Amino acid sequence: MNALGGQIQSGPASPQAKAESLAILSFLDDFNDELESALDIIAPNAHLHMAMHLLQGHFDGKMVTPTSMIGASRVPYATANRRLREMVEAGLIEQRPRTKTGKSFSMHPSEQLLEQWMQLSGRVRRLAETRFGGRARAQDTKDYYFGGSYSAAQSIPPLSVLSKPLKLPGGLRVLVHGDPTFMVMDTLKRQFEQVIGTTIAQRAFSIDRLRDEALRNAERPASRYDIIAVDLPWIGEFAEKNVLMPLDQVMDLVRLDPADFHTAGWKAAHWGGRAYGVPAQTTPELLFYRRDLFAEAGLEPPATTDALLTAARTLHDPRRGRYGIAWNAARGTALGHTVLMTMADFGQPVLDLPEIAGGFDTDHLARGNYRPTIDTDAGLRAAEFLLELLDYSPPDILSMSWYERVRPYAAGSIAMAYGYTLLAPYFELDESSPASGQTGYLPHPSGPGASPVAPVGGYVLGIPANLSPDRVPAAVEALTVFTSPEAQKLYVQNGSRTNPRYSVGSDPEVRRASSIFEAVDAMSWRDELQFWPRPPVPEIVDIIQICGEEFHDMLRGIVTPRDALRKAQARADAIIQSNRIP
Repeated sequence: MNALGGQIQSGPASPQAKAESLAILSFLDDFNDELESALDIIAPNAHLHMAMHLLQGHFDGKMVTPTSMIGASRVPYATANRRLREMVEAGLIEQRPRTKTGKSFSMHPSEQLLEQWMQLSGRVRRLAETRFGGRARAQDTKDYYFGGSYSAAQSIPPLSVLSKPLKLPGGLRVLVHGDPTFMVMDTLKRQFEQVIGTTIAQRAFSIDRLRDEALRNAERPASRYDIIAVDLPWIGEFAEKNVLMPLDQVMDLVRLDPADFHTAGWKAAHWGGRAYGVPAQTTPELLFYRRDLFAEAGLEPPATTDALLTAARTLHDPRRGRYGIAWNAARGTALGHTVLMTMADFGQPVLDLPEIAGGFDTDHLARGNYRPTIDTDAGLRAAEFLLELLDYSPPDILSMSWYERVRPYAAGSIAMAYGYTLLAPYFELDESSPASGQTGYLPHPSGPGASPVAPVGGYVLGIPANLSPDRVPAAVEALTVFTSPEAQKLYVQNGSRTNPRYSVGSDPEVRRASSIFEAVDAMSWRDELQFWPRPPVPEIVDIIQICGEEFHDMLRGIVTPRDALRKAQARADAIIQSNRIP
């Protein structure tokens, strides 16, 4: 997998991810060696040696053959061959043909073996901690009686291989965004190739180039990609322009377990009542704040825009190199997203969406009977709020975008930052960062009379409408694997901080990885995760760009807030009107 294109950013890989996933396996291997060498009477356990060799290869993404398993058994060839057959007959090993003749096989742990291994590793860890130290025994007892033991039993198992490798000439071809989560997929390339049984070629672009390439690809006679990543606001445009095929046309959506996805993320993948993609990362924009700095200043976490301004004012200290808050304020796309989300903080969607319980209705956008709502009283309050934020922002705020706002927060020079959860690895996985272990996560503080909102961002994976029909079934299978709970958990274990599924967010190992998952789950249950702030209509990219230009002039002092609102409204009206002309 190659990351191509300019301005590609990748998050830091977790330095402990691989070590943690293999720690128990390595311990048992070493412990078994000690036993067998200490007492001559103990014969090598061929089943155990071969199982550990098989699991090690699976976790490392390396091919395991019958010959290598027999070599790892430490018993004579004939004995090892019998033990290997016993493991296959017991359903612990899956054999995948390597050649057309079917005489050569690669060996893979079955789902049964992976589940049994996960249970064993949990028991071994608890035994070691109880007998030799680690977590306090009282805490272990509390966990056992108050649900910890039960929750551990509900952990999502590791990925298992497909029973039949995918038949895709040239391998699987994927187009993605160059963000930390998709770069984790790049890191795990070999393991996913083992799972699906074919090579993977991934291209990664910056957000604007990704959209351009997806649109160019739709004009080709046949798609160059089997799967493409799509930013949530593009769904309407890509559905209307026939860039994506509706998934119910090629698969049974029940296979995906739709109820397991965060409601907002799953609904955002739809247009006209049909799903055009599967959530691969649901990453709300939250307020990151330094808990330690708030505690020192005697501040409560801000729930309102007024409280946010007070906190930013209190913690803003340029003479000491510290600024109150960072946010997307670069001209164009970056600031445009901020404008739409800030309007949502004041209870105003950018379109005249009908209000419903818990937010605004987006189910009927495909009918086209909507108009922009920018030049409003709530829009004015949002514009004035952004002007106030300028006073407590770093001097280069008007050029800050997605990554630029999080990097100084990670470095300790910013007390608060609006940011997507996918960027949290920049400080969570960097132990030298002052924000590591000291960050709290909140939905956007709300304006007077409005409710807190965590605007949902992220990407779905979809299948191009012009993909050759003979490649579609394999693309569906790969799509199902990449968005499965097992794959999502693997992304988290290797550094991702996005997750579209409830089951993954409640997994005990995922919860231990970061407090961000519990916080996002709670927001989802409270209906704070919403995608209406960026409704996925075909014109939304242009509307975002318009707001990012007009409001940038306002922040620079060239025009007044009223003028910025009026100009943005007029330009957005013209865009939508032009789309409706036959």
